[in-house]
Order: sequence, then structure tokens, then C-alpha cells
Amino acid sequence: MRLDDVTAMIVFARVVELSGFSAAAQALGLSKSAVSKQISRLEDRLGTRLLNRTTRQLSLTEAGAAFYERCQRVEAEALAAEEAVTRLAEAPRGRLKVNAGVSFGVHHIAPALPDFLAMCPELEVDLSLNDRLVDLVEEGYDVAIRIGALGDSSLVARRLAPLRRLLVAAPSYLERAGRPGHPSELKGHDCLLYAYQASGTAWHFRGPEGEVRVRVGGRVHMNNGDAILQACVGGQGFALLPSFICWEALARGKVEAALTDWQHGDDGGVHAVFPASRNLSPKVRVFVDFLVARFGPQPYWDCPEDAPTP
Repeated sequence: MRLDDVTAMIVFARVVELSGFSAAAQALGLSKSAVSKQISRLEDRLGTRLLNRTTRQLSLTEAGAAFYERCQRVEAEALAAEEAVTRLAEAPRGRLKVNAGVSFGVHHIAPALPDFLAMCPELEVDLSLNDRLVDLVEEGYDVAIRIGALGDSSLVARRLAPLRRLLVAAPSYLERAGRPGHPSELKGHDCLLYAYQASGTAWHFRGPEGEVRVRVGGRVHMNNGDAILQACVGGQGFALLPSFICWEALARGKVEAALTDWQHGDDGGVHAVFPASRNLSPKVRVFVDFLVARFGPQPYWDCPEDAPTP
């Protein structure tokens, strides 16, 4: 079936419902001759007459009556489809597919979902957590949470919060190995290395002497920030971690910050990224607005007294 056939079926149904070509033409915003041509082409394609036409009366043939029942269903489905799209464009409804890194997703996105879903009772959230860089368009995600500096991309990005990295170690490790006074001294320390770090084993610092790049080493390589934090708490060495991962361990004294006069790495930020579109979907817009309000320029992980109550 071609698209023209579907259009003709809807025109036919409207002619029958309104008992005439003129009324159907007016309702559809077409000329009377255009409606007549649609019906004639449909009859030619089907090879049978659908309507008995006289100057005063229009009636269905037997074939027309059977065909009309099916045309009614097509018209109803078309109207339902239009209504569904219109409703989705007006308010956040349907399924929102979100991707985030494991640590940020577990600690900050998942705990936020009950409040978000209470705001949007007609939304469902499909949250996928992994630390690899996903292709939003190819993998069908509506929005992803990206951590750090953003590369060139056709995606639209909105900043949710700043990103601050801290050099931390357990008190037990500091007592055993000492506290460095300069980034270059990290060469003599055990460091916990993140497998997905773009700079590999090079850690970057900015401070009183400008930028310093240090090649570090250690016995432990991991692909998850929470796992690195646990090894750090256990006294395995120094870790360079986002504050959104280590803030609670710092507050409880499980780890301590070192080289606090230095900034660590190209911090970038926490961003929501989504495919460019002239008409941003309401479900994406409301989700991103919610996260901006929840995190903001001074996120609770950098101001622990403002942390949400579990």
C-alpha cells in the first residue's frame, strides 16, 4: 500500500461520514474536484465502484460498505498517531533513555530519580551505566552525562556542575610514605591509575610554577573510580579522583587531600549532552533542567552540608 492510498482511504471515509463531496472537501481543506479525483483513483486502483452517485444522493455500494469499515480504522489510527505525537511534544511522556558513567550514575543520578519521577508521572527512565564513551545517536540514547573536558562534537552540551579533581591518600599511606610537597615527588610514590584516563599515566597540575606534568606509576590499574577509591582508602597509594567520588571519604577522614595549592588536570565539567534538534524533546529538557537545579555551580559534593538527605 502506498501513502497515496492511505490518503485516499481517509478522504473516502470523510466523504461517507459527511454524506457528500462538498462537506468532505471543506472539512479537509481541499477543493471538491480534488476530493472527487481521490475517490475516482481509489476506485480505479481497486477495480470496483465504492459509491453510487446521483445528483441528490450518495450511497455506498456493497464493496464500498465493506471497504468503509477498514477505512474507518485507518482514519482512527492516523488520528491516534497524530494525537500521540502532539501529546509527546507538549509534555514529558514516554521513555527517557539516559547514559552515565558508573560512579556518577550510582552516586548522583540514581538517587535523584525518585524526585525526578515524582515530578513527571508519565515518564519512564531507562538508565544505562558504563564508563566507555557511547554513541548517542547510534545507540539510541536521549541524553548522556559526560565528565571532563568535551571534545568537538555535533552534540549539544549543557553544563550541570563544575568538576574538581583532588589528589588523595589514606592517612595510613601518608604515615608510611610521607606527604609530597611538590607534584614531581609523586614519581617516588605508588599511584592508583585509571584505565580510561586520556593522558594515560601522565598527571597534570597547575600551581605557583605554572603547569607541571608528572609521569606516575603504580601497581594497580583500574577502570572504575569507586574501585580506585576503595584501594586508596586501604592505603594502596595516591589517587587523583573527582570530588563527586571521594567527598564522603574526605568528610569521614578515610582519605586526606594533598598538594592542595595545586589544581589537578583539565577539570572541564559535568555536562549533559544530547543530539542537536530544532525542537528539543520535553522529556530531555525537563530532565536536564532538573539536574541543573539539583547540582548547580556549587554542587553538594563540594559543599557536604548541602547534600540531599538519603
